[in-house]
Amino acid sequence: MTRNSNKVGFAVVGCGAISASHFTAIERAEEAELIAVCDANAELARKHADKYGVDSYSDFKELLTRDDIDVVCICTPSGFHPEQTILAAEAGKHVVCEKPLAIRLSDVDAMIQACAKHGVKLATMFPRRMSPAARYVKQLIEEGRLGRLSLCSGYVKFYRDQKYYDSAGWRGTWAMDGGGAMMNQGIHTVDLLQWLAGPVESLQGYARNVLRQIEVEDTAVTALQFKSGALGSIEATTTAYKQPDHRIVIHGEYGTVILTGDEITTLDVIGPSFEIPALSPFNIIPDGHCMQIRDMALAVRDQFRPIVTGEDGRHSLAIILGTYEAQRNGKKVTM
Repeated sequence: MTRNSNKVGFAVVGCGAISASHFTAIERAEEAELIAVCDANAELARKHADKYGVDSYSDFKELLTRDDIDVVCICTPSGFHPEQTILAAEAGKHVVCEKPLAIRLSDVDAMIQACAKHGVKLATMFPRRMSPAARYVKQLIEEGRLGRLSLCSGYVKFYRDQKYYDSAGWRGTWAMDGGGAMMNQGIHTVDLLQWLAGPVESLQGYARNVLRQIEVEDTAVTALQFKSGALGSIEATTTAYKQPDHRIVIHGEYGTVILTGDEITTLDVIGPSFEIPALSPFNIIPDGHCMQIRDMALAVRDQFRPIVTGEDGRHSLAIILGTYEAQRNGKKVTM
């Protein structure tokens, strides 16, 4: 294929389910161009490469030798993220890494340090931050429209049966998944809550595999104390049969706001009311990924920081790992 030198060259590594959002996002971004696809399963890599008319690789290190690849999108199981990010950084490639960045904070720190050392950018995928509703709520809080916050909670209740966990050997394992309901399904809600109401100062929590036959938790509850003095909680489970709950609820001295999914479903304030402005329609898949991929292309081209950096990706992981530590030790964990 002929390379368009005016565009930022991307490669996607890992052709699992989430890679579809990256392919779509790269295709839609005027500033980005897909150069190659990589997966340990050579046949799967070829299938996706043929679809988009690009080159395929089964050897990640070989992919990294290409000079026309500027950014690597890492869509592999979580346990592979640190090594692949560090190898990409050493090869001079910028990195967009799926959540979570890693399953240990020490690995996240190593990834951040490697990217800084080699002068490349590290972004982590948190597309819910891109929603107009979330950004409006962030603005309300920063402007003091809700006053001092008092209680800020997140709920992420989904259903995943045993077949889901049995469908892939890495699911529900500490080594590759890094955690369960909170790490895999709940991390976007954890990130959004701490982004809106945080930072978190300390926590206490429980995380257990109550119903599923897996290594990690299918249910978790965390009590939070924010640095602002506000309190909060996180409830996460994959056992909510036909009763999904995907909300963030924030109470402050002047009112309450509730985000259900990626929409503001409640905004009640003391005093003169104000209408929620018209917000652009938003679907987290693929809209959030499209916004972050385009942001990374522009960040590389125009030399600025990605909208969600590696450092940003560390905060939610610290809360989740803190919950696991609290479960093990039965003690309060200070961030």
